[in-house]
Amino acid sequence: MDLYRFEYCLYCDNPIQPSLGWRDFLFGPKEAFLCPKCEGKLERIEEPACRICGRPGKGMDRSFFKDGLCYDCLRWESSGNWKGVLTKNLSLFEYNPFMAEIIARYKYRGDYILAKIFAEDIKRGLDNLEHDVIVPIPLSPERLKERGFNQAEALAKEAGAETQPLLLRKHTEKQSKKSREERIHLPQVFEVKKDGEKWVRGKRILLLDDIYTTGSTLRHAALALIQKGVKSVSSLTLARG
Repeated sequence: MDLYRFEYCLYCDNPIQPSLGWRDFLFGPKEAFLCPKCEGKLERIEEPACRICGRPGKGMDRSFFKDGLCYDCLRWESSGNWKGVLTKNLSLFEYNPFMAEIIARYKYRGDYILAKIFAEDIKRGLDNLEHDVIVPIPLSPERLKERGFNQAEALAKEAGAETQPLLLRKHTEKQSKKSREERIHLPQVFEVKKDGEKWVRGKRILLLDDIYTTGSTLRHAALALIQKGVKSVSSLTLARG
């Protein structure tokens, strides 16, 4: 056991000084993926937060929240088509400029190893949400070929979580190119695989994705599953935009 080995930050490449506490001597040093400076740029979401989407309430005008729900979720829940479709989303971090850059490197520039940074947080998040089956939000075949991997599946894999790819996705223009209103009023792009219907009926499904922005993607995926008889749909996302 080498207590004096140096690791390097996956973001800035600076060496990470190993910790030398008594726990490290007993159990070995904990593997680190970010240096303290970069780690400090991550903003974990804490209470108070919207009880459905997890939008952080800290520093936000109270008029934006009512009965524990943010204004966006109040609008979703006021619609007969979307009421109760997504029971809860747990987002782990705020989508600040540092997180945006990490996700851009990971998602669009193929820096797959960055998924390791969040493995332990994903594990804890999964433990905090009741579920029977974990379903990663899929990419269209065209987008998967373009990127080379599914970012949601990779997050689950690094966390040691078993997933079921039960959804198919039609190819559309990139979400990042759409306005908020366009994202909210998207046509349905998801469907449940025919051989996956046996997995969903009566089950509690947990969707996994990288970012919650408007909630449209997750709710469309949830609706496709609910129409096949699932008991409930919740979601875990890395960041809340």
